[in-house]
Amino acid sequence: MALDRISQCFSACRAENRAALGIFISAGDPDAKTSEELLFGLPDAGADFVELGMPFSDPMADGPVIQAASLRAIKAGMTLDKVLEMAARFRQRHPDVPLILMGYYNPVYIYGVDRFLDDAMTAGVDGLIMVDLPPEEDAELCLPATEKGMAFIRLITPTTNDQRLPTVINNASGFVYYVSITGITGTGSASTDSIANAMARIRHASDLPAVVGFGIKHADDVREAGRHADGVVVGSAVVSIIADHCDDNGNAAPDTAQKALELVKQLKTGTSR
Repeated sequence: MALDRISQCFSACRAENRAALGIFISAGDPDAKTSEELLFGLPDAGADFVELGMPFSDPMADGPVIQAASLRAIKAGMTLDKVLEMAARFRQRHPDVPLILMGYYNPVYIYGVDRFLDDAMTAGVDGLIMVDLPPEEDAELCLPATEKGMAFIRLITPTTNDQRLPTVINNASGFVYYVSITGITGTGSASTDSIANAMARIRHASDLPAVVGFGIKHADDVREAGRHADGVVVGSAVVSIIADHCDDNGNAAPDTAQKALELVKQLKTGTSR
């Protein structure tokens, strides 16, 4: 069912001649109540799939915006157990929307790989993105996840050359995630030509849908990237709205989730080709 939800999502978007819109948020940011309101509202606001960040104290691939989101969530008491509980509640409300957990291996390792995968499958999680697990470590999590029917989504970067590309995507499933800039999240943006060239390279090497993330902030960015990619992911821009509507102590304003959802609705307008 996990891979079915992902494939059906991209098939439906192709049939509508548009790019799929993925939205990233950190679970529990800035608090559990606000985070759940936002998470549960994403599909109705226009998200075709959701990437739910598992907060980690040392998110090395993330820029200051998502780093701060992880720290707010951890300070508010978010744990991996609670992330999975949140995922299960999302699945009850949205039975058909793909839900991807994104994060780092350390919390999963401490939780226990087999236990984590079983609990994630029970919660209705469709796939995993592990920022710090290269293909050489596939036995750690990728292969066990695949055996249970969960997608393992691989990151491709501008520095992934033609020799490296087949190795990176060898055990990938679900979709391929192209990191459009070199560096951390929330900084810079890629040119349309570079995205087009990257999509051509990825499609030559893989039949999986290819999405673009990092540096996508506005509906126009979504529109330009979505001309070439099967999907577009926005994270830092949404998380920034949360930060902007928190006080100095990290407490959310009553309309924090709604303000973030308004941005998602605007981003959705850029998905049509």
